[in-house]
Amino acid sequence: MTRSYQHNPRYQAVGGTVARGWEPAVATLPAGPAVLALDGPAALDWSAVRAQLSDALAARGLAVRVVDLREYEADWDTVLRHTGDGPDADAYYLPLATASPAVAYTSLPTVEAPHEGLAIVLGPGAALVGHDVLWYADLPKRYAEAAVAAGDPALGVNLGRHSAPGDLRRLFYADWPMLDAHRDAHAAGVERWLDLQDMAHPASVDGTTLRATLADLASGPVRTRPWFNSTLWGGHWGSRELGVTPQNGNTALGYELIAPEAGVLVGNGPEAEVEIPFQLLCVLHPEEFLGTEVHEEFGTSFPIRFDYLDTVDGGSLSVHLHPREEYMRDRFGWPYTQHETYYLTAKDSPDARVHLGLQQDADLALMRKQVIAAVADGEEMDVDRFVQSHPAEEGRLYLIPAGTPHASGTGNLVLEISATPYLYSLRFYDWLRKGPSGAPRPLPYEHAFANLDTSRQGEAVRRDLMQEPRTLREGAGWHEELLGALPEMFYEVRRVVLEPSCGGAELDTAGRFHILNVAAGDGVLIEWADGRDHDLVFAETLTVPASVGAYRLRPLGDRPVHVVTSSVRER
Repeated sequence: MTRSYQHNPRYQAVGGTVARGWEPAVATLPAGPAVLALDGPAALDWSAVRAQLSDALAARGLAVRVVDLREYEADWDTVLRHTGDGPDADAYYLPLATASPAVAYTSLPTVEAPHEGLAIVLGPGAALVGHDVLWYADLPKRYAEAAVAAGDPALGVNLGRHSAPGDLRRLFYADWPMLDAHRDAHAAGVERWLDLQDMAHPASVDGTTLRATLADLASGPVRTRPWFNSTLWGGHWGSRELGVTPQNGNTALGYELIAPEAGVLVGNGPEAEVEIPFQLLCVLHPEEFLGTEVHEEFGTSFPIRFDYLDTVDGGSLSVHLHPREEYMRDRFGWPYTQHETYYLTAKDSPDARVHLGLQQDADLALMRKQVIAAVADGEEMDVDRFVQSHPAEEGRLYLIPAGTPHASGTGNLVLEISATPYLYSLRFYDWLRKGPSGAPRPLPYEHAFANLDTSRQGEAVRRDLMQEPRTLREGAGWHEELLGALPEMFYEVRRVVLEPSCGGAELDTAGRFHILNVAAGDGVLIEWADGRDHDLVFAETLTVPASVGAYRLRPLGDRPVHVVTSSVRER
């Protein structure tokens, strides 16, 4: 019998251990004179960080002088100007900010080591100040999203200013890209990594252990910590089938692997573990993890994501599309666009539907008129008059190239396999739903119409975007199918089908990372060099680094197993 879905997959630290509390962390600091830079995201409660660290150092008897970067904050107009924002900026989106976090300050201080003890400079961007020791204090991104949704005044959330409740615009497009790039640039020099999910008792590892652990993780399959988030349309499959505790009443979005937000748990157990950003594997080991050619094409961006869209006993997603490549690059600053696919893992009704593609010769002028009437007057849109509706078929892949209108209907569990830039959903219609404030949800329909690909209509949708599986390879008791690929999409989706009695299927990364998801059956055992193995059970997702090379999938349990895979195509 296989194990159940794992909510907290965990890996051992290499070359060291995970410490718990401020005391063992500060015990590694020199007595002075020295400057400690303590960097981290804006979403941290920096006042609490300062108090906890100062108390721990005082208990050690060290003289401390603190330089808090918040005292150097620039005026808000300056911050807006340097991050592509301001009165004339788009109300929905910003181009991804590329500035240094230094733009949030009037100037960065010069901090000299004291005659005795320590000087501490702390806040986002502290690594830019001259220092002797660099620490990074982290908080996974889900905390910032939750703080914005709640309008939590305790957290800074955005560089320089709080967000209005529910307004994620600056968090997504300014803070995160700026601070992620800053963190990545300094990751090789971090001497202690602190996980501050428990502010009073942080978990931490020294920099040598951090980098040794990441090097080890880049040599074998790794699974990130999953996270389910709630939205207005969310369903309940995740809570019923996987035992997920809904954060706000439903399990709409299952973040199995979304690289910019994903973390890997490292440690011996929940009492001593750190959550390390998955992105650091790409930053510190790009060729081993991504593969040489993928690294050349995408830099250190992990270009494919796997997540769940749960509408079982929920509502339909908004009718939307994603920016076409030129628009994504020129307007939003992301070098590749968001081609998507839906793999229908499960449904709870024979009547479940997937909206995909335009009706033949759809009247786009009337469509625009109805979209505007929905926004301005709360009038229902006749969606089926403009967008096709298809039966939701379990095990089918629906291809959704950029510019194609689509939505998962109610009653579906969709495994969404997509390009990574997930923050630009250009909505036409949201079924007249209102947000938490009672106001209609924002609909950036002008962006949507500007990106609408009118060639995705009529019979071409069924022919091109709902492809029949094609067998590529087969062996005794198994076969590998191509589920879908398009010339404009840089990745493809395959499925390996294994009978329970078969000895396993042989795969090879061939220098490009693979992502695996068990979409049916009990699970598989992944076996690779030197007798190493890693299990994966139903609904779980895992990355096989490019460095693994040849590996075997061996079925677990007494039922056929379907493993959905994706990788970057050779081009």
